[in-house]
Amino acid sequence: MRRNWLATFLVVLICSTYTAWAHHAASTKYDEHKPVTLKGSVTKVEWLNPHVYFYIDVKDAGGNLVNWAVENAPPNVLYRRGWQKDSLKIGDIVTVEGFLPREEGLHHVNGRSTTLADGRKIFSGSGDGLPGGPPY
Repeated sequence: MRRNWLATFLVVLICSTYTAWAHHAASTKYDEHKPVTLKGSVTKVEWLNPHVYFYIDVKDAGGNLVNWAVENAPPNVLYRRGWQKDSLKIGDIVTVEGFLPREEGLHHVNGRSTTLADGRKIFSGSGDGLPGGPPY
């Protein structure tokens, strides 16, 4: 009986550890040594799990518009921080502070804070190992 209990305990422990490990951390995709600030116009909002994404058009050094994807915390976390589904509207000008991806050439950013069109600055990161943010 004791052996069965121990075997069951070990299986549960291994499975729960694997599940926790399987969820990615932003620090594996984004580089904390590459902070960035982007200002642009909102083109699209995806209020979905597991992360809210919004997209902004930003002018590059040559004056060309580049569409950036901004990864944020999950919807329920953003709700608790004061975000609503209508906090961002297409055409709003926002300023995003975050981190660039480790892979060069991608127009993605892990958003840590977003300054909305009305001037409110809201933490939008997921507290996932990158600096500048509280845990969930």
